[in-house]
Amino acid sequence: QVQLVESGGGLVQAGGSLRLSCAASGRTISTYSMGWFRQAPGKEREFVARITGNGLSRLYADSVKGRFTISRDIAKNTVYLQMNSLKPEDTAVYHCAADLRQVGDPVLSYIYDYWGQGTQVTVSS
Repeated sequence: QVQLVESGGGLVQAGGSLRLSCAASGRTISTYSMGWFRQAPGKEREFVARITGNGLSRLYADSVKGRFTISRDIAKNTVYLQMNSLKPEDTAVYHCAADLRQVGDPVLSYIYDYWGQGTQVTVSS
């Protein structure tokens, strides 16, 4: 079992930055691909970013490309999402997720095996 706990969310003005953290426990996530998803009120959960176990491959949603950066610290068993130039439309609950098997389309939420509870990000205009 893997437990994932997100932190770092909050209220920020448009144009500001936040760094989200996803701390894993119970098992090392060094070989897992890790993803970030978000869900705004009344909307479906959507893919944000993904990083492979070795950190060499990263994938971003078009809506965040150039503004968000996903990274990982193997020693800390933690994944990060640096969010810059935030927009009101980035407002959502952000969840991290672990993909153990790494088979399937990485933007699809159902391929991920473990999920955190989420952290709220609110961007004011």
